[in-house]
Amino acid sequence: MTSFRIERFPFKSEQVKAWGAVDPRHRNWPVVYVMNNQSEVYIGESLNVEGRMRQHLESDSKRRLQSVRVVLDDTFNKSACLDLESFLIRMVHGDASRQVLNLNAGITDAEYYNRDKYNQTFHQIFEELRTQENLFKRTIPQIINSDLFKLSPFKALNHDQAIAVDDILEGFFDDLRSGVDNTVVVEGNPGTGKTVVAIYLLKLLEDIRRHDSEEPLDIDSIFSDYFTPEHAELLNSLKFAIVVPQQSLRDSIAKVFKLTPGLNKGMVLTPFQVGESTDQFDLLVVDEAHRLNQRANQASGPLNKKFIEINKKLFGWDDPQKTQLDWIQKQSRHSILMLDVGQTVRPADLPATTTRALASRARAAGRLYPLQTQMRISADKDYVGYIRQVLSDNPPTTHVDFEDYELRLFTDLGEMRRELQRREEEHSLSRLVAGYAWPWKSKNDKTAYDIELDGQQMRWNTTTTDWINSPKSVEEVGSIHTVQGYDLNYVGVIIGNDLRYDPVAGKLIFDRDNYHDKKGQENNPKLGITYTDEDLLQYVKNIYSVLLTRGIRGTYVYVCDRNLQEFVQDYFSPNEIACKLPEPRRHSQRAAGKSPD
Repeated sequence: MTSFRIERFPFKSEQVKAWGAVDPRHRNWPVVYVMNNQSEVYIGESLNVEGRMRQHLESDSKRRLQSVRVVLDDTFNKSACLDLESFLIRMVHGDASRQVLNLNAGITDAEYYNRDKYNQTFHQIFEELRTQENLFKRTIPQIINSDLFKLSPFKALNHDQAIAVDDILEGFFDDLRSGVDNTVVVEGNPGTGKTVVAIYLLKLLEDIRRHDSEEPLDIDSIFSDYFTPEHAELLNSLKFAIVVPQQSLRDSIAKVFKLTPGLNKGMVLTPFQVGESTDQFDLLVVDEAHRLNQRANQASGPLNKKFIEINKKLFGWDDPQKTQLDWIQKQSRHSILMLDVGQTVRPADLPATTTRALASRARAAGRLYPLQTQMRISADKDYVGYIRQVLSDNPPTTHVDFEDYELRLFTDLGEMRRELQRREEEHSLSRLVAGYAWPWKSKNDKTAYDIELDGQQMRWNTTTTDWINSPKSVEEVGSIHTVQGYDLNYVGVIIGNDLRYDPVAGKLIFDRDNYHDKKGQENNPKLGITYTDEDLLQYVKNIYSVLLTRGIRGTYVYVCDRNLQEFVQDYFSPNEIACKLPEPRRHSQRAAGKSPD
């Protein structure tokens, strides 16, 4: 039995007054309210909702709204209302049926008594607003699985993220006052929310700049103190943008910016657009900054020409040592770089020495902000660290059980695909991905299969833009460039013969004959670099590390190389039905010249 009720009335002065007189709780009780017209929505919470309605009637941005719905519940308190307000804002933005007028004054994630029970009520409230009030077009699972939700600036920040955003804002405003230029680095493993912080920051800055100081803030948060005329004045004429090296992720972020008041898709740029710009930027936020390029052969001749032209434009001559990072720093007074050294996946990317030095300088200057809380993987232990250790020269000494998180090893690829399809039917967003161990035959021959393995015939992704959500993605195999930066519910990873295990040496090795990413193994004559197998091994290990850390609920693994399959059996749970491998051996002991116990 539900404990809440939803009251509805037109957003007009007479109706607000009449409604307010009906029940004392309309003037003295914690509630959540939703105001909307056909294209816009505003969500708030208040202890005096009638008084708050009167304030909104005097607001230029709110008076054009037409309907009000107030959620009343005898059990509500301030914490529950703040949580419900945050939940509904995120759901409405992810639904994309209306523009959200709320400021991003700082939605943070706070625990309180009986939160799990309240969350059940929130879902019931959502369903009534969706089915009876037609405020939502999609269900909660559909919204949560969407890129609009995952990349929304209306996120509830965790403690790490909130502290980082607050410190970055404080430093940025100090720099603006003193006229000092600066570079900030936000560093974190996959799933720690670097992209969320990037988008959140830009939305927050735009809201501070646009906020009418005469209109009171609805949200009391750690960022409320920045909503002042003085801060707005500092931001008044500044030019902001976000730089995203990867095409697929860039297009997804552009869709979010298009649907978010204060942001626009023109703010989402490629590194080349930054270099070519005739205007200077006051702030550039760079997502996946490790994917910025050094001077190397680009994907096409015109891009090679552009690289030369931009170098000449910015530095007076074509200095081959200049990278796209140098373009960012030359074209902007301030930059915020989202960075993970372990996600460098191609020789054309910034060298690891460059990104490590960048992080080191930021740390020395007090401008390095580490994100440590895992937001993607539903495991109670350090799954990302475990995967990286398995793929390192010093693998774990023991197997780690991640309990409810499914890390499963398959020896039957067909069984893994069937299991992944079952997960797709249950949860959606379950995709098959692989390393670059097979040539892309179907690019020119649409009838050809790219991967023929273990009785299975498969093709690479037919699109690089938003592949995860494309209609054919469930039947296709995605590459690193289609999934880096994205979340999946379940991921099936095929580890090809580009990565093998040498049982004599007791270490992972790279097989150049089975690596088919042409750009991934090109030497760099311009910089005099010849990439060895050891160099390329690190890129391949990084690729598989990224692929193996996409799944929120689980990761399924199929390994082509028999020796590697036996090696990872020590660390991944064999599938009970499909996997019948030899008894595990302690490879770390064998590699050290010791006999197993």
